[in-house]
Amino acid sequence: MKFSIVIPAFNEEALLDESLSKLKQSLEVFLEEGHSYELILCDNNSTDRTAQIALGHDVQVIFESENQISRARNKGASIASGDYFIFIDADSFASKALFKEFLEKISQMNVLGGGALVYMKTNGIISFMALHLWRCISRLFHWAPGSFIFCRRDVFEKLGGFSTEYFASEEIEFSKRLKREVRCQKKNKARIVILKNSILTSDRKLHLYGVSDHLKLVFKYLLKGEKILKKKENLPIWYDGKR
Repeated sequence: MKFSIVIPAFNEEALLDESLSKLKQSLEVFLEEGHSYELILCDNNSTDRTAQIALGHDVQVIFESENQISRARNKGASIASGDYFIFIDADSFASKALFKEFLEKISQMNVLGGGALVYMKTNGIISFMALHLWRCISRLFHWAPGSFIFCRRDVFEKLGGFSTEYFASEEIEFSKRLKREVRCQKKNKARIVILKNSILTSDRKLHLYGVSDHLKLVFKYLLKGEKILKKKENLPIWYDGKR
């Protein structure tokens, strides 16, 4: 099989060299099992050396001018040719064990898509509790966290990719549509899988933004609902360019 790894990237020069180096090492699992892969990075209008660093790792680079995670993922997928699409954030580090488990799952059952639980190194009790709450919710509801999402190509195309209505939490909205597709294919024993191995992601947002900034966003969501996720100006944690 062939796998397409798509990386949305906006001003990621600080961590990208390390994350791509480790990713390529982990992807050797595919080659060892007789598969192939391609690496695609979508430069989402970066103002730093993101594209140059990716090219230095022999990664295909495509450009998306509108700064939106959904559009960046979809643009990368538009040139992908794999049987499965795997979306990995540029500040995340996937292990060989994670990819090995992924291969085992898709070979044993009819897996349409899924993800991996997110892990990050945290010191504060509030961030620690929030992280583990999200891990529990992700596993319970089969919502693929944004750091590692995968989907079979034909299903991704049928679903129309990630919704461009959302500037954040687009992975949850996508997971909900994927779950509906699984129910439609119930007779084929279709599955969504949340892998047991976690993906390590950067904790930089915890350092760049205080607990109060994150809590403000939570309260806004509780008061106004999903509409705050549909305007970029409501989501500076994702889009103000701090890295």
